[in-house]
Amino acid sequence: MFETWTLSSLQAWWWLILSVIGGFLVAMTFIQGGQALLGRVGGDEDGKRLVLNALGRKWELAFTTLVLFGGALFAAFPLYYSVSFGGAYLLWMSILLTFVLQAVSYEFRGKAHNLFGARGFDGFLWVNGTAGVFLLGLAVGSLFTGAPFTRDAANVVHWAGSLRGFEAALAPFNLLLGLTLVLLARVLGALYLLYAVDAPLVETRARAALKLHALAFVPVYLLTVGWLLTLDGVAVHGSSTEVVPLAYLGALSALPVRGVASLLLGTVSVLAGVGLALFAASRRGFWLSFAGSVLVGVGLFSLAGHGELALYASTVAPADSLTLSNASSTRYTLVTMSYVSLLIPFVLAYIAFVWRAMGVRLLTTSEVDSDPLSY
Repeated sequence: MFETWTLSSLQAWWWLILSVIGGFLVAMTFIQGGQALLGRVGGDEDGKRLVLNALGRKWELAFTTLVLFGGALFAAFPLYYSVSFGGAYLLWMSILLTFVLQAVSYEFRGKAHNLFGARGFDGFLWVNGTAGVFLLGLAVGSLFTGAPFTRDAANVVHWAGSLRGFEAALAPFNLLLGLTLVLLARVLGALYLLYAVDAPLVETRARAALKLHALAFVPVYLLTVGWLLTLDGVAVHGSSTEVVPLAYLGALSALPVRGVASLLLGTVSVLAGVGLALFAASRRGFWLSFAGSVLVGVGLFSLAGHGELALYASTVAPADSLTLSNASSTRYTLVTMSYVSLLIPFVLAYIAFVWRAMGVRLLTTSEVDSDPLSY
């Protein structure tokens, strides 16, 4: 089957897989968004335990998705992995540090006589829920704005910047994308708490938080998408490069299904989920917005890896920019991995089964009091 595919088709197939994983990673930030709302929605200790118990049953899924994305990226596009994770290591290590703080907080917050106390670990969860998501937005934004690196004839990477990845914070678009992801995560977090927690006070606070953050998210999101479509890109043709005006607007028109449909349908779905929760008092709005976030993520990553546009542009040496073709693994590796990719539906089915098994009921105060996973 895959042996008959061209190398470019295999590369496009694997970028599609990565786009889907990236879309799920964007949607899974509802956990981080819920953590950022812990003080506002939880209120007192009983309320916080309700919120943390709802989120604590799912927090590993976001971290697992991040690791899965990194692993698939390393296998399919090792040169991009080495340039980004090797050159921008301070940015990526900062992201990973916030996820370590998250894991430690869920493990030790409820322990007696812990070093930082419950408030200290609540602060760590806020850092993961806000700074971690924002930094992830900076990293994703660099797919469109590039980074300061060069490559020699042996593909050894030399990072020209001294900030080791935090150069991404110097690009205004990246800052806006980071803010967009933070607001989206909080919208999804509030929707999830409305879905998962059956407590009137928590529900009232979550609904208020949803109104506030949805009101901020909509204009910021539309501004981000509009700005993205006006960005120029770098196209690499062998040893020559050219600047492509409005590159991602052109890519959007060339990807009618993965581009236009994903972004448009995803946007409508996210907003419909918010409307369902606010105006129809439905707990199912979370799932509509979750699915929409996946589609938005798929559209975003699909634009970044379109055609000959640089997947990771060099801002100091455009000829050294990375594309799908020059950053990918060998044909043999991609063919072998493509057969493994056929197992993905079974993995997704298992994740869905575990999700349901770990949280099939709405959490109430009495359930938390008797739950061994209580945080």
